[in-house]
Amino acid sequence: MSRKILRLIVVGAMFVAAATLGACRDTGKDGEGRLFEISGRLVVFNYRLARATFVVTLRPLQPMGEGQAAVASFHNPAGGEPLIVEQKVWPKLGKLSLESPALSCIVKDKPYAISISIKDANGAILQKIDTTLMSTQDQSVLPDRPLVIDQLYTPNPELAGHPDGKLPGAPKPDCSKAG
Repeated sequence: MSRKILRLIVVGAMFVAAATLGACRDTGKDGEGRLFEISGRLVVFNYRLARATFVVTLRPLQPMGEGQAAVASFHNPAGGEPLIVEQKVWPKLGKLSLESPALSCIVKDKPYAISISIKDANGAILQKIDTTLMSTQDQSVLPDRPLVIDQLYTPNPELAGHPDGKLPGAPKPDCSKAG
């Protein structure tokens, strides 16, 4: 009897997880004519390079035309103007990844807005997608300096004696204008 109950609990949990993940997808306008849907979004903390970025991945829903571009406007966690990235859409690729420039002042569990416009070769907007993402970590988890200084993974000499990458008295980003 307890196996049946356990199986029901597991199946129920899987259903709830699937429904929750499905509800988290922002895909822009509904119905016909959608070009892309969001297939992934995350905050990437690259400990080796001591930098953080936002990444949004789009999956095409129909064949792409030549000359299209995606323009992403990322909320700037440090405050100030949004960070704009424009990327050409390559018609034969199975996905499109948009990555922000390096960020500072990321706060755990705070929603950050992202607005994406898909434009044709003449600059006309074909689709708009608005979404948010949240980090599961504060930016304080990153080291103060990159852990390595080149492609050969040579340890950063500035961090000698500090394998965690944290330097006593190292300047921290000014997050007083963070938004």
